[in-house]
Amino acid sequence: MEMSSGTVISCRIQGKLKTRGERATNPIAVGDYVLLQKQDEEKTGLITDRLERRNSMVRKSVNLSKETHVVAANLDRAFLIATVAQPATSTGFMDRFLVTAQAYQVPVTIVFNKVDVCPEGSPERDQLEYLEGVYHTAGIPTLRTSATTGEGLDELTRELAAAGVNLLSGHSGVGKSTLINALLPGVDLRTGEVSDAHQKGKHTTTFAEMFPLPTGGFIIDTPGIKGFGLVHLERDHLHHYFPEIFDKLDGCKFHNCLHRNEPHCAVKKAVEAGEIAEERYLNYIELYETFESNSYR
Repeated sequence: MEMSSGTVISCRIQGKLKTRGERATNPIAVGDYVLLQKQDEEKTGLITDRLERRNSMVRKSVNLSKETHVVAANLDRAFLIATVAQPATSTGFMDRFLVTAQAYQVPVTIVFNKVDVCPEGSPERDQLEYLEGVYHTAGIPTLRTSATTGEGLDELTRELAAAGVNLLSGHSGVGKSTLINALLPGVDLRTGEVSDAHQKGKHTTTFAEMFPLPTGGFIIDTPGIKGFGLVHLERDHLHHYFPEIFDKLDGCKFHNCLHRNEPHCAVKKAVEAGEIAEERYLNYIELYETFESNSYR
């Protein structure tokens, strides 16, 4: 069944899609292209098949009976919303997200939100500039935004319009819903406060949803993610998904160097020389050592 752009139809999924061998909590994800059959005269349908995905963002499912959860599919870019305060986003979480995006061929821009709480001369501003340096060294673009002051919103709007289908993701409490409300007046997503005691946010978005942008393209809003467990990746290939580390591999003495304890390692030399951010290298080592457990951070 073919529909005109913008048509909304309520659908259920044909049973075979739920049992066709995929160990995933959701056989259909936001961003998927599907085939459907009209069921009756009302606006309802039956999804009979899912077309092949160009890419996707996949994380370890918190449902232990399943293996994966597909966050979104067929993405042109992912925007990882992060904050240096209220609450602080760990680089461990950020690098897990970036590794997954790299593995599934999804370009990423990091958006440092709530920069209004990082005034000049403050420790928060120092941390912001430090993290920008870490990720610029890795070749990952960053933006600064504040839904409160409006800083960076025009630039973010241009980036979103240029990309096409955009995933917005991040920890609970980073201001993602507030940011989307500022970008799309009238959407009125629920927003939540950050706990003073724990500096953690509460989930306000409960399911992934796609919104059209007035300038063209789409935003996919996702529930706040507490952790990002890695799946379908081989531990000894983990360094392939840190671009600045992988680029140094040819300089290592051993072609299968894992950049841990091997002698004559070009990556370790690059870290010492400041060509690779030590923060990223240490996160790579920790990810490698804890890979089997797939622990969340």
